[in-house]
Amino acid sequence: MDISNNSDTLRKDECPLGEQDGMLYGEYLQLDKILDAQRMLSKENNATVHDEHLFIITHQAYELWFKQVIYELDSVRTIFNNYQGLDESQTLEVLKRLSRIVLILKLLADQVMILETMTPLDFMEFREYLCPASGFQSVQFRLIENKLGMKQENRVRFNQNYLCVFGRDEKGLEAIAKSETEPSLAYLVEQWLERTPGLETDGFNFWGKYKKNVEFMLEKYYNESCNAENESERAYKLADYEKRKSLFDSVLEPSIHNALVQRGERRFTHKALQGAIMITFYRDEPRFSQPHQLLTLLMDIDSLVTKWRYNHVLMVQRMIGSQHLGTGGSSGYQYLRSTLSDRYKVFLDLFNLSTFLLPRCYIPPLSDSMKCQLYLRGKRANNEDIQKNNL
Repeated sequence: MDISNNSDTLRKDECPLGEQDGMLYGEYLQLDKILDAQRMLSKENNATVHDEHLFIITHQAYELWFKQVIYELDSVRTIFNNYQGLDESQTLEVLKRLSRIVLILKLLADQVMILETMTPLDFMEFREYLCPASGFQSVQFRLIENKLGMKQENRVRFNQNYLCVFGRDEKGLEAIAKSETEPSLAYLVEQWLERTPGLETDGFNFWGKYKKNVEFMLEKYYNESCNAENESERAYKLADYEKRKSLFDSVLEPSIHNALVQRGERRFTHKALQGAIMITFYRDEPRFSQPHQLLTLLMDIDSLVTKWRYNHVLMVQRMIGSQHLGTGGSSGYQYLRSTLSDRYKVFLDLFNLSTFLLPRCYIPPLSDSMKCQLYLRGKRANNEDIQKNNL
């Protein structure tokens, strides 16, 4: 009896997916490349530091997730670009992909905690091998910032001239330069907001109604302030009135808004900001429900990038303190802390929308013709979505 032949037969029966049936798990994922990509410099110098392996793995994992974020961002930007604005039948797909980015960023923010299992003394053992490598040499993170809509003039000074940072990475420099000329997500969203139905002055004219109601509300508050019972209360309320009026003037007057944009305190055009306010007011309407979700996801992305930066700042302070220079020559902790300001928020205007909201009693009610217009647009988009799914 030929035992070897029988054992071969048994192995084939037990494992029907042999090499002849297709590639294996490791081949499909090219694990040989990924799992052999951890080069420990401390080991090469015959002074192996255990935690260097964790440091490398964690940052490689970051870069893999950055690649996925870029992949999703590019797809969303393509959807906006394909139809000269967002095709309403594609809104759900955009929401799904933005939600995926949000979940990835949550994971990345929490991943910092794994690095924090390494003590400052552990890090000190191999830190000298890193110079002049640095986290802000991550081409992919810079691409994410640019594709979201981070503007060069809003970066802190050390980070504005990236030629010295990425000087030897020609492909990286080309990719970054290209990302600075392509329409960013912020720009595409801005263009989409400007086309919000109901902003037309010869139609529902939301902004005209909004301005009228703001003026009525402020006038009422002014009269109440003047009729306060005592002088101190009157003075307090009048000062509060002036502050409120100044805030609303900054959004009602295009010249003031444009000046704030020039100073970097606002991002969207005046009309785009009108669209964002309108969507926020009527978010309970079926037509504006998904757009409102989209705006919320954009704020989530901004918030989570800031949270990731913040967690990174705390970790750096914990590892090297607040006075040491970074491995790439930056001021380390001080530089990273400066990236937490509002200048690094791409969708800053969305965070400040609540400043310009009105009590529900002052929100202009939608006219019957406007409701009909929104219904027809929503029905048409739904039919297009059904047709695409049936193809």
